[in-house]
Amino acid sequence: MRDYERLAFQHAPDATLILAERVILRASLRVEAVFGWRPAELEGQSIRLLYPGQTDYELIGERARKAMQGAAVYRDERFMRRKDGQVLWMEGHGAALDAGDPQRLAIWTYRPIETEAGADGQLTATEKRIARYLVNGFTSKEIALALGSSPRTVEVHRANMIRKTGVRNSFELVRRLLSAGAGGG
Repeated sequence: MRDYERLAFQHAPDATLILAERVILRASLRVEAVFGWRPAELEGQSIRLLYPGQTDYELIGERARKAMQGAAVYRDERFMRRKDGQVLWMEGHGAALDAGDPQRLAIWTYRPIETEAGADGQLTATEKRIARYLVNGFTSKEIALALGSSPRTVEVHRANMIRKTGVRNSFELVRRLLSAGAGGG
């Protein structure tokens, strides 16, 4: 008799990881197409390997941990890094098997996102990167740290985005970006 659960996991349409304390226990076959790593190369490794930097790893991990304590499934969008070093914008979904300790054992799926339509079509590449952090609730200080720039530089880019999109404030900017698909959904 076939093991349908194993078959479903191995051939899931999204890159799927089983994590314990943010260490990859198992990786689906789709992981290679999405991240460039063979599943066996990732198994036993920290998920940190798939983040562009330590700050992203820490901030997103803490945000997800807190959210997963109160929700059955957590969803966000974030930058992730492929084996070749390319940084991609990904949609992630996570489910903790223990809401009291979400990092003890969790299932995560990842899917690359294309974001070239809508209001952000008029934004520069740097503004698009900042927009993706804004829609995830990062502060200017956190964005600056993640991008290796100053908070003032982030604020200047934010002001330019507000002007270009014709909104009145950061709240409206985030709402516009989300509705346009610049980093939310």
